[in-house]
Amino acid sequence: MDTLAVVFEQPETLALRRLNLVPPADDDVVVAIRWSGISTGTERLLYTGTMPPFPGLGYPLVPGYEAVGEIIQAGPDSGRTVGQLVFIAGSKGFEGARGLFGGQAARVVVPGARTVPITDAVGEKGVLFALAATAYHALGVGKRPLPDLIIGHGALGRLIARLTLVLGGAAPTVWEVNPIRMTGATGYRVVHPDEDVGTAYHCIQEVSGANGLLDTLIGRLKPQGTIVLAGFYHEPVSFVFPPAFLREATLTVAAQWAPGDLVAVAELANSGTLDLDGLITHRQDASLADAAYVTAFTDPECVKMILDWSSAA
Repeated sequence: MDTLAVVFEQPETLALRRLNLVPPADDDVVVAIRWSGISTGTERLLYTGTMPPFPGLGYPLVPGYEAVGEIIQAGPDSGRTVGQLVFIAGSKGFEGARGLFGGQAARVVVPGARTVPITDAVGEKGVLFALAATAYHALGVGKRPLPDLIIGHGALGRLIARLTLVLGGAAPTVWEVNPIRMTGATGYRVVHPDEDVGTAYHCIQEVSGANGLLDTLIGRLKPQGTIVLAGFYHEPVSFVFPPAFLREATLTVAAQWAPGDLVAVAELANSGTLDLDGLITHRQDASLADAAYVTAFTDPECVKMILDWSSAA
């Protein structure tokens, strides 16, 4: 069995080519992908070659960890059935390319235990599950207060704001400097930082990934407030110590989501409790993946780009 896949041959070189798939084991399923999301975080780092080194990283590789598809083959020990619509956070079943992430392909082989069933009503919006799980993880439910300020109104910032409301928190304020990104709020307000004067916050979620903000954010903390760094920062992160000392500020780094986070957001989305409408702003046929990546990485109006694999064989 083979598949059509997006391949990063080397940094800044993208190709769409056929790869052989490893034979599925008894606990595997074969999934025909319908839609896959382009990550402007991880995939941008892989595409530009700026991803910090880790074991197994290398080129060529199949990117992608945000895919939804239908199970077309299910092993006897997979725990899944043919015809189920599922989310997958990538795969490793390719020959001739690394499948470190492996979701940008027409077909994938993946253990059934690593798939998450989704409803037909969720459909293509299921590509947002990984990002929603990242937002849920950043919130640290039960470990720290829900945020009253969020920095950045991209897809992750919007999901954190929506989850804050779903989880019973007060409507947060969101700071955004790009006028194009200031629309799309549901039940909370989005303002330019210059328009939000004097307010002090107890928990700030920084998801923009912008450097040089910490001193400003610390200055807006209430005593014993918390700043969660949920973006990815390419340069050293630093701050002036005395203001943080006076406020007894807590700085927390939120990393990758855990399986429990994915289960939690899947339940919220499948039940209709978490609204994912309006976050997918751009769609492109998978045959035009090269152009889709350019749009996803450069167009500020693109909150989320997905590839449509329905015409791929």
